[in-house]
Amino acid sequence: MADMRVSVRLFAILRERAGATSIEIELPERATVDDALKALARRSELSDVLARIPVRMAVNREYAEPSSELHRGDELALITPVSGGAGTRVHVRISDEPLCLQDVSRLVAHPAAGAIVTFQGTTRDVEQLDYEGYREMAESRVRQILGECLERHGLQAIAAEHRLGSVPLGETSVIVAASAAHREAAFAGAREAIDRIKAQAPIWKRELHGDEASWVEGVLP
Repeated sequence: MADMRVSVRLFAILRERAGATSIEIELPERATVDDALKALARRSELSDVLARIPVRMAVNREYAEPSSELHRGDELALITPVSGGAGTRVHVRISDEPLCLQDVSRLVAHPAAGAIVTFQGTTRDVEQLDYEGYREMAESRVRQILGECLERHGLQAIAAEHRLGSVPLGETSVIVAASAAHREAAFAGAREAIDRIKAQAPIWKRELHGDEASWVEGVLP
């Protein structure tokens, strides 16, 4: 069965990462939206950001389901969360993948924000930290924490990402970003968020140094 070449329009962070307003991909005849998304995720210039940010495919200017069949001549566009939408004011991600401060900071950018404050926690003093988490509960708890910080400090948006698995010396394990009209609120919101995440999210860490390993003691939330 012959392949078909389709063009996919890109916007915002995807356009910046690709360095182009559109890219072309080859798909088999009768390919679906899901096939196109998988092909895009394999592109080196997009793979890291597509692993972090939820996207939807628009086909002929309408949102399409993953099972929708594609045809020659279709107009495809990859849509990331739209700035200012109520559902994008709080972002949470617990992942095994490396974290990117720039990507998380972009998630909280807002026209009404005069300040964006970010916090980045990194491995120090030991060769490696191993993080283990109750992922589903951690995501739910962190989302609740961020929502409360958003309301209490009058933030425009807030985001947090936490890495699981092995985090070598110098690499990032957690990022919090908060935006607000004024810096005082952004600082306060980010500070409360990271303090509560460390104290309340069901995520554990083990320090590795040489042949020795030990779990870091904490307290019950």
